[in-house]
Amino acid sequence: MARKPSGAEVLEKAKKLLTQARTVEELRQAQAVVLPLIYRLTMKETAQAIGVSVGWACQLRTRFIIEGGVSTVGAPAPARRRRENMTLEDERAFLAPFFDRARETGVLVVRDVKLALDARLKRSVALASVYNLLHRHGWRSSMNELR
Repeated sequence: MARKPSGAEVLEKAKKLLTQARTVEELRQAQAVVLPLIYRLTMKETAQAIGVSVGWACQLRTRFIIEGGVSTVGAPAPARRRRENMTLEDERAFLAPFFDRARETGVLVVRDVKLALDARLKRSVALASVYNLLHRHGWRSSMNELR
């Protein structure tokens, strides 16, 4: 026996969107909510009716229900990095003493940066992560200087 479809609280918004949809994605999103609730279609039948996979139909439906209206499926993600350890501002502040010392001496010791980063994050990080951090802030080992 299939579960009862959720989303009754946004059914009126979905019905309204059916007539006012400006893009195919908006229409599909509204259909992914309306078809299971009104016509009691399964997700497989709903996906077939709107021309997408079952997984995508579930995503469209869930996004609409969670956000309480039209989801921006195709919109770019917010400007954040995945799995970031620190914000860009925190990284700048963390690297500032190392870059200042590198400007004075002409050498940036990556090992010192790694040890300080390990201590700051309270865990060991890969050396590649340290190089990625340095590169993100303008340091290149081939130039051995800051841009």
